[in-house]
Amino acid sequence: MSIIEESAEAVAPKKPVPLGRNRDFMLLWTGAGVSHFGSRMSAIAYTLVVYWSTGSKTLTGLVTFAALLPYLVTQLPAGAFVDRWDRRKVMIFCDLGRIAAIGVAAVTVFLGHVWVPLLMVVAFLEASMTVFYMLAERAAVFTVVDGSQIGGAMARNEARGQAAGLLGQPAGTLLYSVTKWLPFGTTAIAHLISLVTLLFVRADLKVQRRNVKPDIVGEVRDGFKFVWSKLYLRRALLLISLSNILFQVLSLGLIVIVKDNGGSPSTIGFILIINGLGGMVGALTSNFFMSRFSIRYIFIGVNILWAVLMPAIAFATHPIALAAIYSVIIYGAGVSNVAGIVYTMKITPGEMQGRVGSIATLLASGANSLGALAAGLILAAFVTKTAILLVGAAMTCIAILAILGFSGKKAKEADIPLT
Repeated sequence: MSIIEESAEAVAPKKPVPLGRNRDFMLLWTGAGVSHFGSRMSAIAYTLVVYWSTGSKTLTGLVTFAALLPYLVTQLPAGAFVDRWDRRKVMIFCDLGRIAAIGVAAVTVFLGHVWVPLLMVVAFLEASMTVFYMLAERAAVFTVVDGSQIGGAMARNEARGQAAGLLGQPAGTLLYSVTKWLPFGTTAIAHLISLVTLLFVRADLKVQRRNVKPDIVGEVRDGFKFVWSKLYLRRALLLISLSNILFQVLSLGLIVIVKDNGGSPSTIGFILIINGLGGMVGALTSNFFMSRFSIRYIFIGVNILWAVLMPAIAFATHPIALAAIYSVIIYGAGVSNVAGIVYTMKITPGEMQGRVGSIATLLASGANSLGALAAGLILAAFVTKTAILLVGAAMTCIAILAILGFSGKKAKEADIPLT
C-alpha cells in the first residue's frame, strides 16, 4: 500500500456502527420500550380498578386527571433538570421511583383497599417520573448514535411508542381480568427490566454545559428563547398545536359515528388497533420520506393529506371504511412525528435537548387538553357530520398556512439533511 493510500485511509471518516449493533442504543431502546409498555398497562389499570371498585365516574375522572396532570405541569422543569443532570442517573432514579410508587398501588389493591386519594398520588408521581424518563431517554439517544443515524433512531423510537400504546392497554385489561393487582405488579417488573438495561449502558450520557444558570426559570426561559429564535420550528409547533385540537374532535367524533350506526365498543377497539398499526408503519417507513424530502415538504404534504381525508370521515359509516381513512391519517402522523423530532434534535444543541423537547411536548399536550374540551362542545352544538366537515374546513386552512409558511425561497433555511 502506498503512502498516499495509507494517508487517505487514515483520514477517511469512520463508518458508524449500525443501530442494530449499537449496544448502548439497543439497551436504551429495549429498556424504554418495556418501560413504556408497562406505563400503558398501569394507565388503564387505574381507570379499571377505581371505576369497578367504586362505580363513580367522578372518582375515576379524578384519578385520570392526576395521571395526566404531570404532562402539563412537569414538562418545563423536567426539561431543564434533564439538561443539568446525568441523563442515565435521571432514568435510573425514575425507574426506582416508579417501581416504589407502582409497588404501593399493587400492594394496596392486593390487600383489597382502593383508597382514591392514595391512587391519585401514586398516579401523579408515576406520570411525573415518566415525563423525566422520556425526556432523558430522548436526549440520551442524541449522545449514543451518530448524527447521521438520528432519523433511523427516532423512527425506531416512534414505532416502539406506537407498539406500546397498541399492546399496553389490551394487556393491562387482560391482566386486570385475571386479578386486580396484576397490571400494577407487571408494570413494576417492566420498570425493573428498564433499570437493569440502564446499568449496562457504557456511554457517558452527561452533557457538557457551557452556561448553567442558577435558577430553573432562567433555564426554561433560555429554552423558549431558542425555540422562538427558530422561525420554522415555531411555525411548525403552532400548526401542530392547531391540528392536534382537530385530532381530539375527530377521536370523539369517531366514537359518536360508530355508536350512532349501531356499532359496539369492540368495533371502536378494532378501529383503534388498525389506527395503531397505521401509526407504527408510518414511523417505520419515515426514513423513506426523510431521505427524499426535506422537513418542509413532508410537513406540507402531510397537512394536505389530512385536509383531504378528514372531511371524508363525515361520509363514512362502515367500520372498515372508517378504519381505512383514519389509519392513513395516522400513518401520515407517524411519518411527520418522526421527521419533526429529527428536525428538532438536529437544530438543537446537545445541552438544550431536554428543554426544547419539553417545550415541544408541552405545546402538543396543552393542545390535546384544549382539543378534548373543544370536542365535547363542538359535537354537542352540531350534528356529527357537520362537526366533522367543520374540522375538515379548519384543516384545509391549516394546510394553506403550511403551504404559505414553508414554501418559497426563504423557507429553504429549513432544508437540512434528515438522514
